[in-house]
Amino acid sequence: MERERYDDLTLILPTLNEVDTAPLIIKSAIRRFPGISITVVDDGSRDGTVDAVKKVSRHNGSIAIIRRDRKGLPKGLTASIIDGIAASRTRYVAVMDADMQHPIGKLYDVERWLSDGYQLVVCSRSSVRGWPLDRKIISKLLSSLGYLVLIVRGKKRCADIFSGYFGIDKKAVYGIIAKNRGRFVDNGYKFLFDLLKCIDSGGEVKIRDVPYEFGNRKFGASKAGAVQVVALLRAFLT
Repeated sequence: MERERYDDLTLILPTLNEVDTAPLIIKSAIRRFPGISITVVDDGSRDGTVDAVKKVSRHNGSIAIIRRDRKGLPKGLTASIIDGIAASRTRYVAVMDADMQHPIGKLYDVERWLSDGYQLVVCSRSSVRGWPLDRKIISKLLSSLGYLVLIVRGKKRCADIFSGYFGIDKKAVYGIIAKNRGRFVDNGYKFLFDLLKCIDSGGEVKIRDVPYEFGNRKFGASKAGAVQVVALLRAFLT
């Protein structure tokens, strides 16, 4: 059941050159989830993303911007997510990409299951549209290797260990992140995997999967490449 207010939920939007999409997601989130807090964590966009977000947030105190363009800060999606979670002030925190491939409506399910006592709710890709065969094969191979790493180490697993769309109970999970900070690969794209490898399979963290169809990209281009594959291999070893 949808709630009237979402004051206990912060949405983290990591951005890097998302000028066309970030403002649209923010407007949709504000309209559909009254009371929600939104934190945009920008990793050094050069396309006007920050200015576009400032324009949207001008008269809304629930929208915050964290700029990560200061010299010396580690760059990367995982580092951005950790900064966003650390800055959040609500009990629940959700993370989603800012390229509009994640359906924002699934936030209803994320918040509902977190409120029901789950500490980690993962929006798991039940199917993927538009990927070429070679990308599907590579993704399957890397995913299988990731599952093997978690199984061998006796760690928690879910239906989509590489999902970028998930929610956490901050009080229950942030301590795990802080305690294992050195095991998170800052410039990597797989924060969830880094988190799972820090949670013992017999631990008290309850995980719930929420399936969804991963859609075709309509805006921008994928930022995944060789650097991110190397970062993932590093994640397997740490």
